[in-house]
Amino acid sequence: MIDIRPDDLTSSEMADLISVHAATMLAASPPESCHFLPIDGLRQPAVSVWSMWEDGALIGCGALKDLGDSAGEIKSMHTRQVQRGRGLGRQMLEHLLAEARRRGYTALWLETGAMDAFIPARGLYEAYGFTYCGPFGDYSEDPHSVFMTFAL
Repeated sequence: MIDIRPDDLTSSEMADLISVHAATMLAASPPESCHFLPIDGLRQPAVSVWSMWEDGALIGCGALKDLGDSAGEIKSMHTRQVQRGRGLGRQMLEHLLAEARRRGYTALWLETGAMDAFIPARGLYEAYGFTYCGPFGDYSEDPHSVFMTFAL
């Protein structure tokens, strides 16, 4: 059974997972085009993080950043490599969508990579109705980034 729960980012397991996420992003994108939040960035008050567990093992995570004006940004969606292909990303995305609706958000935004390594992520977001858009917030145009939005 999959358990998705709020995470306080204090466990060594979560620190390891966030490090793996960072390394994965840096392996696929130029450093100046990587917009992942390091663990300290995930600890800011505007960010809520959830961890995904199965049989006592941490297998994934996801986060929402409150952008104000009833909008949020999806951050730090990551599933361990050995767990991919099981629909866990869909489960986390559904959890984040439900939480965004519970909070009364009217829109969600995200940034992901434009390279082939990010095709599965973009496909997941497209399947849920996210559409491509220009940069938002503090982001700027970048050939290595793709921006998407979703009206709730």
